[in-house]
Amino acid sequence: MLSAITFIGFTALVAIISWYATRKTDETSADGYYLAGRSLGAITIAGSLLLTNLSAEQIVGLNGAAFKEGLMVMAWETLAAIAIIFAAIFLLPKYMQSGITTIPEFIENRFDKQTKALLSLLFLAAYTIVLLPTILYSGSLAFSTMFDLPQILGISDWSVIWICVWSIGIIGAIYAIFGGLKAVAVSDLINAIGLLIGGLLIPVFGLLLIGDGSLGDGITSLWNDNPEKFEMQGAVDSSIPFGTIFTGMMLAQIYYWGTNQSILQRVFAAKSLKEGQKGMLLAALVKFIIPVIVVIPGILAWHIFGTELDNPDEAYPALVKKVLPTAFVGFFAAVLFGAILSSFNSLLNSSATLFGFDLYKQYFKNDATEKQTVSAGKRFGLIAALISMIISPFVAYAPDGLFSYIQQSLGSLSVPIFAVVIVGVFTKRVPALGAKLVLTVGVGLYLISLIFLEPYFRETAVNEAIANGITNQSELSIIEAEAYPHYLHVMGILFVVNILVMLILGKLKPMKKAYVLEIKQSIDATPWKYSIICGILISLLVIGTYVVF
Repeated sequence: MLSAITFIGFTALVAIISWYATRKTDETSADGYYLAGRSLGAITIAGSLLLTNLSAEQIVGLNGAAFKEGLMVMAWETLAAIAIIFAAIFLLPKYMQSGITTIPEFIENRFDKQTKALLSLLFLAAYTIVLLPTILYSGSLAFSTMFDLPQILGISDWSVIWICVWSIGIIGAIYAIFGGLKAVAVSDLINAIGLLIGGLLIPVFGLLLIGDGSLGDGITSLWNDNPEKFEMQGAVDSSIPFGTIFTGMMLAQIYYWGTNQSILQRVFAAKSLKEGQKGMLLAALVKFIIPVIVVIPGILAWHIFGTELDNPDEAYPALVKKVLPTAFVGFFAAVLFGAILSSFNSLLNSSATLFGFDLYKQYFKNDATEKQTVSAGKRFGLIAALISMIISPFVAYAPDGLFSYIQQSLGSLSVPIFAVVIVGVFTKRVPALGAKLVLTVGVGLYLISLIFLEPYFRETAVNEAIANGITNQSELSIIEAEAYPHYLHVMGILFVVNILVMLILGKLKPMKKAYVLEIKQSIDATPWKYSIICGILISLLVIGTYVVF
């Protein structure tokens, strides 16, 4: 009963504060609905960025990866700090000086309307088919495991996942579609604070459990009993071979933090460029401690449960269920629920923005008013929510775990999108033809590699090894891994190919008139004078972590 009261109480508190903070915002205007009236400060932006990123799919998926492979998966979090810094210092000024609402809008200014439409379609496909379903599935799995819902409800695990997916999806859709960005951002800030507090409590209680009440003994026990889990250099047959942090992983990070509409929309809503940069750099600093929430619990779960868990993605919710005192369960459930809604809401709001701004006015109603554009975006957001709810339960069948599924699926889109944005920002004569070619052929090349070439070469290598008398599973695993480049390396290779294709076309068929960034005074676009020094300090902190381990 206490858990239910705290859950309902905290959730209601967030809703009331969000309503109060947004009651005077004009949600019928494009700036009001999509960009919160360009009124967000640095702290709100940082909180919204963190909670948009740090949702159930991140917490559950990354802890599941840590359960299997240990501390090395923290690279996904710590390298994110460097990507955020790069985006804040080098990309954000270009975006905000042009006064854009969406990344495709920037691409239209740089190339043409058709390129913008292609980019918008790729973003919408990524959100609807990959990200929204994984958020709903991971959240549903967390609640199902934490609260043992199949036993309480007396139905199968599969049925519980369906019920949770649709319950979360319907609530999230109502919140996002009718609340606008400011409602999402304000609730994000409150939930981000709660998630940091609740998320830090889980490893503390876990360490106290294995240390018989002593935090220090718990740390010593975890370190001494699981040395293999604290190895930072991933082996060739791991999910993150060490070399990948210099190729595809860094590209995936900069794509996510520097070109992803659902992330950057929070920053575009800043009062000024200075506030936007401060918000991003604050998020980068906090990112440095996030592994305590999204990696350490996975290692703790391995220490406590070992091989008892069949599904690594159950590691985090199982740990929460075991170590969290009853008095905290309702609060943590409310915070986790808020985190799930945050990411879901953010993506739905961005989907509505992309459709309304970049597709509806171009292909459906050229003379649409702002009110009609917002209305069309809301309708599309509802459709995207329904599609994602139908797809979501089937994410359970992903072969390599939740987090790996997300990264591999997004690779087909992140590489060409990032290549087009980078070339668009830093060159002046590369034509739209190059961007269109990359956004179509580039996606196809990655999918061919992932779906056809990789399985063929790996299977062939293993079969040949077995035919030659090699039966040791460890040796076979290494042979299989070495038979074809890791998908992150493939991303790195294709990124270089995409860039070269566009640069060559820029030489062979350059634009007649060099692109000149059009400066729009939507907000104060003066950079924060301490952004570079802060970026350097945070980067040194990240690099120092890798040196230590």
